[in-house]
Amino acid sequence: MRIVQIIDSLNPGGAERMAINYANALAQRIEFSGLISTRTEGILSNQIESKVCYLFLNKKKRIDFFAISRLRKYLKKNRVDIIHAHSSSFFIAVLVKFTMPKIKIVWHDHYGTRVRETKKENRVLVFLSIFFYSIFAVNHELIEWSKKNMKCSRVIFIPNFTRFPKIVKQETNLKGNDGKRIVILANLKNPKNHILILKAFCELKLNEMGWSLHLIGKDYYDIYSDILKNFIKSNSLADHIFLYGEKNDIRYILSQSTIGVLTSTQEGFPVTLLEYGLENLAVVSTNVGYCSIIIKNEFTGLLFNPFSEFEIKEQLLKVVEDDSARMKMGNNLGQLIDEKYSEKKVIEQIILAYNKK
Repeated sequence: MRIVQIIDSLNPGGAERMAINYANALAQRIEFSGLISTRTEGILSNQIESKVCYLFLNKKKRIDFFAISRLRKYLKKNRVDIIHAHSSSFFIAVLVKFTMPKIKIVWHDHYGTRVRETKKENRVLVFLSIFFYSIFAVNHELIEWSKKNMKCSRVIFIPNFTRFPKIVKQETNLKGNDGKRIVILANLKNPKNHILILKAFCELKLNEMGWSLHLIGKDYYDIYSDILKNFIKSNSLADHIFLYGEKNDIRYILSQSTIGVLTSTQEGFPVTLLEYGLENLAVVSTNVGYCSIIIKNEFTGLLFNPFSEFEIKEQLLKVVEDDSARMKMGNNLGQLIDEKYSEKKVIEQIILAYNKK
């Protein structure tokens, strides 16, 4: 089996991390595993392991014949059987298939918000889906959307998994008190809903209890970012709420943290929850997407409605005030992820899915 993962960038994000995870994990199990970034590289590029055959296309425009030609040469040289296209990279995969009709395209949908979109809003994707061999989706809502709207009948649920890179320099030292750090891993953009945790932190006066809040994720320096920074400044919380930008040493960051939070109004299957669990953090999470499947009860974490300030405050206070419950939640979540969402289990599923007739 000879497979290449294609993704538009290697900037930190769920789909991007999964493309690298698949490429690295498959490199240990199949004849050939490749990875291609089409538009931009990013800090995740240093997580690509040596056995993975990597190419950066440097695609400049929507239909870039030079990039298509480079992609075609790579596929022919490495005798690739399957293109595993993540998110919007399906477009260039289909363009190259026109010149290599025998190659199979598997399209992987990570975009939780799609379930709220219409077929018309995704007309290019729907039209080109006739060229897909299979569709993989990260939650059951996305499965149903594809079955209803897409022109490919082979639709398969594949859960995410996570694996931390083997060697990453430990360089991000979190501020605040040990044992009292709350972290949120999410780029500063919609629908990540950071303002909800900022308001909850402020109204609960967690800073007066010695707690600090740490935002890890890309800052786009836009209106969304300005709203968060203005809130922090206007409530005199600059010594308790910290923004770090995009970081690569996630495992090291989480090793310094106590509680992991996810506040999104839409999610597919958040890799973030898996990362929190692998480091045994107590989790307070939104109940959208696949979150409520991972966190089924209070033994593995606490859920809230992302549109309810009351609910997040209520749940956050529970884990802040109860050290014993917090520790049990983190341990239970870690055990659950190891049992159900380990690399070994998911890779076995995806290899079967690649071969499904």
